[in-house]
Amino acid sequence: MNLEKNVQLKQPKYQQIAIDLASKIVERKYRIGDKIYARSSLASQYKVSAETARRAIAVLQDLEIVEASKGSGVIIKSYEKAAHFVRQFHDVQSIHEIQNELLTSIHKQQQELITLQEKAKQLISRTEHFRSVNPFIPYQLELTADSPCIHQTVQALNFWQNTASTIVGIRRGNELLISPGPYVSFEEGDVIYFIGNDESFARVQSFLYPNA
Repeated sequence: MNLEKNVQLKQPKYQQIAIDLASKIVERKYRIGDKIYARSSLASQYKVSAETARRAIAVLQDLEIVEASKGSGVIIKSYEKAAHFVRQFHDVQSIHEIQNELLTSIHKQQQELITLQEKAKQLISRTEHFRSVNPFIPYQLELTADSPCIHQTVQALNFWQNTASTIVGIRRGNELLISPGPYVSFEEGDVIYFIGNDESFARVQSFLYPNA
């Protein structure tokens, strides 16, 4: 997805001049009945062509903010309509800024997601490589109250027969039981360490939590 970043809302020059003149009316720099620059003076002030100045005045005239005639020039007609024009312009600007910020945020999140996916791939690849080099790195699972295996022994559960996995240790609180044997019972909070093939973790998890 290709997103635009830092997009600027660019308006035609004559519209920029129109909004600037309307803003000056709102700021009371011009008052109702005042006569503003002739088109030629306006063109010189804003450093634009006479046609661009004419278009700016035409916008204000269409909105009934000013009244223009050949004999009388350009006269300020309505403060309220100038204020409405300015508010409308700023509303459009605000909406565009929000859209731009949203697009930038989406773009940033997409880049972060791509980075996360790459890191996950690297982790999986390195983990698989590490296990292939050293297959005796144990898996581990914690026993919670949700497991029906609580208080049952390894032998009674036929743990190896049901999971094809070998328990190499159990951490219980601050103690680590190495090679606990068939008569040790599982208790809530135990962390079981076991070894097996690539499917061992899923099998043991399913065995310890059959209702999950």
